[in-house]
Formats: sequence, C-alpha cells, structure tokens
Amino acid sequence: MSLSLRAATADAIPLHVLAEEALEDWLAAQDDTTRNAVAAFGFTGGLGQALALTDAQGGIAMALVGYGTEQSRSRGRFHLAGAAPKLPKGAYRIAGGLPDNQLENETLGWLLAGYRFDRYHKQSPLLAEIVPDARLDRSRLTALAEGEMLTRDLINTPASDMGPPDLEQSAHELAEAHDARIEVIAGEDLLAQNLPLIHAVGRAADRAPRLIDMRWGDSGPKLTLVGKGVCFDTGGLNLKPGASMELMKKDMGGAAAVLGLAHMIMACRVKLQLRVLIPAVENSVAGNAFRPQDILTSRKGLTVEINNTDAEGRLVLADALALADEEKPDQIISMATLTGAARVAVGPDLAPYYSDDPAFVQALESAASRQADPVWRMPFHAPYEPMIEPGIADLDNAPKGGFAGSITAALFLRRFVTDSRYAHFDIYGWQPSDAPARPKGGVGQATRALHDCLAELLNL
Repeated sequence: MSLSLRAATADAIPLHVLAEEALEDWLAAQDDTTRNAVAAFGFTGGLGQALALTDAQGGIAMALVGYGTEQSRSRGRFHLAGAAPKLPKGAYRIAGGLPDNQLENETLGWLLAGYRFDRYHKQSPLLAEIVPDARLDRSRLTALAEGEMLTRDLINTPASDMGPPDLEQSAHELAEAHDARIEVIAGEDLLAQNLPLIHAVGRAADRAPRLIDMRWGDSGPKLTLVGKGVCFDTGGLNLKPGASMELMKKDMGGAAAVLGLAHMIMACRVKLQLRVLIPAVENSVAGNAFRPQDILTSRKGLTVEINNTDAEGRLVLADALALADEEKPDQIISMATLTGAARVAVGPDLAPYYSDDPAFVQALESAASRQADPVWRMPFHAPYEPMIEPGIADLDNAPKGGFAGSITAALFLRRFVTDSRYAHFDIYGWQPSDAPARPKGGVGQATRALHDCLAELLNL
C-alpha cells in the first residue's frame, strides 16, 4: 500500500488534543459559544472522545479529541487513532495539547487507522485525514506506515493466494521497488545447494519449497534478517486439530515482518548492507511428507531427530540461519510465529525476544518505548540445553514435557549461529480484536522498534 501525505496547509482543520486535566484551562480561553457547545455535547476530555465544532457557515471550525488521563493512556497506545473514525471528513492538523515526544507516534497511529484489507471486500475508508506537523520527517513516517501495511497485507492474505510462489512474488516486487537484488533456490535445487531441512519440510506440498534471498546496499555494516515463511501449517503428519489450524495462514508472519522492516530500511536509505532470507514452504500432508522419528541432517551438519512434524518452523529457520552465519554479518535477526508457548507466556500484544547482547537489549528496549512497539526479553537459559539433545541425534526438534517451549525453540535456533551476533523474535503477528490503529488481523511486531535502533545497534 502506497501512502501520499498531504503537506501542511492553512485550511487544515485545527485539532486540539485535550487531556481531562487540561480541559478547564482550555475552556477558560474560549468564547461562550464554544464553552456551551462542549458542555452540551458532554465532552470531558475522556480518552477517545471526539467533537467537531462548526462555524457560522456550517463548516468545521475546529475539532477536539480527548486524551484522557495518564492512567487511561497507560492501558493502550495510539490514542488519537481511536478518535479519528469519529470525526467528519476533512484534513486535520494538531493545533496543541499533544506532548512533543508523542507527535510522531500519534500521527503514525492515525495513518495506520486508515489501513483497510480490501483485496476481497471493499471497506469504508477513514474520512478524517491527518496533516503531519512540519517538524516531522514525512518520508520516515511514510516508510514506517507502508512497511507496517505491507506486513499486514501479507499476513491477511489467505494461503490460497499467499503460497510460497506468491510470497516470492511479493519479495520480487519489493526488491524491484528499491533496486534490490534477489535470488531464489526452489524445489530439488534446495538439496543440490545444501538446504535439506527447508526441502524436507516443504516437499509434500504441491507448491515447491524455496529459499528467497534478497540483498540491498553495498556499503556499511551487514544486517541479515531471517523470516519464517511457512505459508500454511497443517502440522504435517502430526496433524493439527481444526481449531489450531484456523489461523495458520499467518504462519508466515515472520517473513511478512522482515519484508515490512526491509521496506522501512530501504525506503529510509539506511546506510547498511541488508540481506533478507526467507525459507518459504507449506507444511503439508502427503506420502512423501517427513515423518516423526526421522533424523535429518541440516546445512550446518547437525543432525535433528523429528519428534513432532508440527515443530517445522525451527527446521526451515535452521538452514537459513546457518547460511546467514556463513557470511559473518554484524547482526542476524530472526523473526517467526514460532511457538504457542510464547503466546501463553506474554499474550498477543508483546513481542518476546532473545538476546544475550546487553547493547542490543538496551537499544531495542529504549526504541520500543519510543515507538509504542512493545517487546519483552526472554532468556537463552543454558541449563535447558540438555532438553534439546535427544541422544540419538545432535538435536531434538520437539522436546517432550511441554516445559519452556519458546526457550527451547530459541536455544535450538541459536545452535545454528556461531560466528555472528544473534537475536530471535518469537512473534504472534495477529491482532485478535480491534484496537486503535490495529484492526483485527495481521499486524507487525517489533519492526518499528528495530528500525528505530538500527543506527545505535550497528554504529551507523
């Protein structure tokens, strides 16, 4: 989705952002007509309230948006986005009342409130348009919003139209838009080029498995993003029950997230060498599907005992991470809708991540706070390493017992990165119910925070 932000103009409708405690002082400076209208419509400055006030000709003279209290604001984010759908058609500019450090976030939230997934069914557009403050970097805002919208579109598209070839096509379109280079290894060529786990997971599907490899930039630090691209996950021979299969179109949420982040990086012309690796597969059921108790040999040479074919994401990521690590980039980041255990631990709103690098942790968490893009650090807990060692092979893809499922998955992935700094994100990629700027459906997680802290992470 491409955005075109309107430049600030004198005829934009002034929008006053009013916290509950600020309303009385603001009203004291207004005329009787305004005070009477505010009282008549019951506007109190409550979070999410919106009120448009007309002039003598019946046009909109100004609009008020409630900013609530500090306590009410702490229970959510993108507060202006919650009020935007309640305002009549027009272009609005923030005229005051919003803290400077929230100006970018709230403007971005308003832009994201205009997102509609209308590929299959047309939806009503957001009528109230925001005009970004002149102090904001409009190109950065556009890149952040477009990157997030790309991620949402990819996740929301059903597997019938977003299989491995379609995900590859989306990557080609992104590469073309930014003059990036792209190579794809597909089908039996995966075996010829030593990517056996990707091949094993995807070989039972009608649409061939593949590794998508995109590169951009020729100077600066090297950043490699690896995204899980399981376009649909039946669970394989360890078939999921129907209820667990309902959202499996989103099992390529890691791939969608890294492509959205890649757009942000390339659109903002960040001075680094970017590589994006996406193992794109379907985990299907057929006579040639990989089986429980199979032992597979990975690109890195580590053997893996398959104790559950529904723990396939870590397998395809393992080969991609081993390939990424061979170039020894300055930073590798993997993103994946990997485990239900992560959802049980922190719910759908937080993005759990793993890193043992104090500089990475500090930079990310500071950026996450600034960007209203929450994350939560999880431990690479070394005492759990024996849980992923079955004895008959080097690694177990699905340790029995059910304990620490997200941690053991992260420990498994870390075995395939030995020469580079590494961080892993076990995201959900789905908004379960409507929230301001985040309609029910696919959603990006941690990507804006990562984009914000890249300069600090990579010493740019």
